[in-house]
Amino acid sequence: MSISSIIKSIQDIMRQDVGVDGDAQRIAQLVWMIFLKIFDDKEMEMELIEDDYQSPIPENIRWRNWAANDEGMTGDELLDFINNELFPTLRELPSVQEGSRGFIVREVFQDSYNYMKSGTLMRQVVNKINEIDFNSSEDRHLFNDFYETFLKDLQSAGNAGEYYTPRAVTQFMVDMVNPKLGETVLDPASGTGGFLTSSLEHLKKQADTIDDRKAITESILGIEKKPLPHLLAVTNLILHDVEIPKIRRDNSLSYPLRDIRAKDKVEIIVTNPPFGGVEEDGIEVNFPSNFRTKETADLFMVLILTKLKDNGRCAIVLPDGFLFGEGVKTRLKERLLEECNLHTIVRLPNGVFNPYTGIRTNLLFFEKGKPTEEVWYFEHPYPEGQKSYSKTKPIRIEEFDREKQWWDNREENEYAWKVTIDEIKEKDYNLDIKNPYSEEQEWLSPEETYSQYKASLEQVKETKQKLADELAEIIGRVKA
Repeated sequence: MSISSIIKSIQDIMRQDVGVDGDAQRIAQLVWMIFLKIFDDKEMEMELIEDDYQSPIPENIRWRNWAANDEGMTGDELLDFINNELFPTLRELPSVQEGSRGFIVREVFQDSYNYMKSGTLMRQVVNKINEIDFNSSEDRHLFNDFYETFLKDLQSAGNAGEYYTPRAVTQFMVDMVNPKLGETVLDPASGTGGFLTSSLEHLKKQADTIDDRKAITESILGIEKKPLPHLLAVTNLILHDVEIPKIRRDNSLSYPLRDIRAKDKVEIIVTNPPFGGVEEDGIEVNFPSNFRTKETADLFMVLILTKLKDNGRCAIVLPDGFLFGEGVKTRLKERLLEECNLHTIVRLPNGVFNPYTGIRTNLLFFEKGKPTEEVWYFEHPYPEGQKSYSKTKPIRIEEFDREKQWWDNREENEYAWKVTIDEIKEKDYNLDIKNPYSEEQEWLSPEETYSQYKASLEQVKETKQKLADELAEIIGRVKA
C-alpha cells in the first residue's frame, strides 16, 4: 500500500473515534505516534552502529515492545497503557540532559495528548503506522513528500497569525541567502521546520565527508514556542537524518536582548515570524524602550538585528504593513538601514499564502555590518494565464528562476527597480515603493493597505481567541 493510502486509512480510522475532534487533533494524535515509530526505527540504526547504545526510553515503553506486534495490546488494555503508563513515563523521564535524545522525548511529550477514546481503533492506527519503514530510503522519501500535506492540513485547521510557508518560498529564500559549511543557521520562529530542512538540504550539497554532514546537523538551530509545531519540526528534522534536532521549545522573545552575547550570535537567519500576532504583557520590556511594541513581527525584527553577527545574512517574510508603518516601525527601519545593507525586497503578489491570509507579503534580504546605499525591488509576477494562487495552484520554485537569473546581474526592467537611501529618507523610511515600470498599478495606497491590514489583524485576533477557547475546552475534556 502507498504511503498516501496508509495515511488516508489512518485518518479514516481516526474519524470514527469520538475523542478526536477536527483536523488539528487528528494531526496532533498522529504525529506523536509517528514520532515514536520514527524514534524506534532510528534507534535500530543506532544499535547497529553503537555496541553499547542505551535507549533513553524504558524498555516496556519502546514502540517495538508495545506497538510493533499487530496482535498485541488492544481495547481497554491498550488505552490504559497509553494514558496511565506511556504518557506519564515519557513526560517525566529522569536524569536527561539538555540536548540529549531523552531530553527531546520528554520535551515532545510535555504538551502532547492522547485524544483517542477507543483502544480498538488505536490498535488499527498503530498497525497502519507499522506498515511504514522509516529506515527504508524509499519509504522515508515518500513520507517526506506526504509530510507537506500534514503541514498544510494543520494550517487549514487554523493557527491565527501563523501560516504555512510554501516550500517554493522557503527554498528560494535559502538559495539566495546561500548558507555555507561552517555557518550556523537559525530560525527563531521555526514553526514546523520548513526553513531548517531547506537549509539542511542546501548545506548537504556542499558536504564531502561524514564529518561535514555531522557538522551540518550541529549548525541548524530553531526555536518554537507552540507544542504541536515544535513536535512537527522535531519529527521533520529526524526524518532528514538529524539524530538530535536542536529545536528548543521556547519563546524567542522572552529573553532580554541585553543578555545576548557574541557566542549567541549567528551567521544566517531565515524566518517567517508570526505577523498580526500580539505578544503577552511583559514581553516588550525585554527590548530597548524605543522599540517596545506588542506587535510580534516588529519584535522579531529587533531580535534578528541583535542576533546576527557582523556580515551575517538574513531573509525574512514580512507583511506590507511593515514597509509603510510608522512609529516603532519607522525607528526600526531606520536602524535596519543604518546597521545593514537591505539590498533586496521581493514583493510577492496576492494569494501566496491563500487560503490562510490575503495580506500582501514581502521577502527582505539584508546583510549586517554596512549601511544601505540603495534598495533593489523585484515584483514577482503571477505565472502566465494565472491571476492568483490557491491550494491547488500554489507558487512553484520554477517561478523564481526570473529572480535568480537577475540576482547577480542586476538591471532595471519591468519587474525590477532600485531606490537610493536618500529617496527612502525623504519618504520618512516608507519602503512601500511602487513599481515605476508597471503598466497596471494594482498597488493600493498606503492608507487603503493599512486599513486592510488593520481589518485582517482584527480578524486574526478574533480567530485566535476562538481557537484559544476551543483548545481550553478540549484540554478540559481530556484532563477530565
